[in-house]
Amino acid sequence: MATGRAKVAILISGRGSNMAALIEAAADPGFPAEIALVLSNRPDAGGLDRAAAAGIPTKVVDHKDFGKDREGFERALDGVLRTHHIEIVCLAGFMRLLTPWFVASWEGRMINVHPALLPAFKGLDTHARALAAGVRLHGATVHLVVPEMDSGPIIVQGAVPVGDDDTEEALAARVLAVEHRIYPLGLRWLAEGRITVAAGRCRVAGATAPDDVMIAPRL
Repeated sequence: MATGRAKVAILISGRGSNMAALIEAAADPGFPAEIALVLSNRPDAGGLDRAAAAGIPTKVVDHKDFGKDREGFERALDGVLRTHHIEIVCLAGFMRLLTPWFVASWEGRMINVHPALLPAFKGLDTHARALAAGVRLHGATVHLVVPEMDSGPIIVQGAVPVGDDDTEEALAARVLAVEHRIYPLGLRWLAEGRITVAAGRCRVAGATAPDDVMIAPRL
């Protein structure tokens, strides 16, 4: 990345919960990235007001204006990003499937957070599916974005235990708290230039695997 703080755009479609976590992390002058833009495909996205209240420039590129022309919509997005000299793109509840053209344009510089321990439970309704599958551990993943949905190299993951009496809402709340912890980590490491990809796997310079073990359930 360029010297100084990397310029980051957050793409949202809704309330911007993970956006808020990134904004809070970047408020620290020592954080290696600054949130330079919040961009939404929906003019009514609640996160736009939250970003504006934090003093961050916002922009709307309404996908409905482009009909079925997905690439035309994305070229408009790309134009806005480049006008603002963006270096890193963070997807935070951005509910649009991106074309290979756009993903290739931002290869290695676009990340997403997914509410599951990938490669398990790609796509939607992850918490309900985790409960239905009877998994004992669930969590969240920050990954680089590739054309295939929820399939990019994994940067960092966080896990929570799943209780026998868990509800989808309770599990979702615990996983969201994990997302808020690991997404700023993933952005920090990318902005610091710590991440390399080899054979489809992320390597984070200076990182080590924890030696503790989470076992669930526990008697």
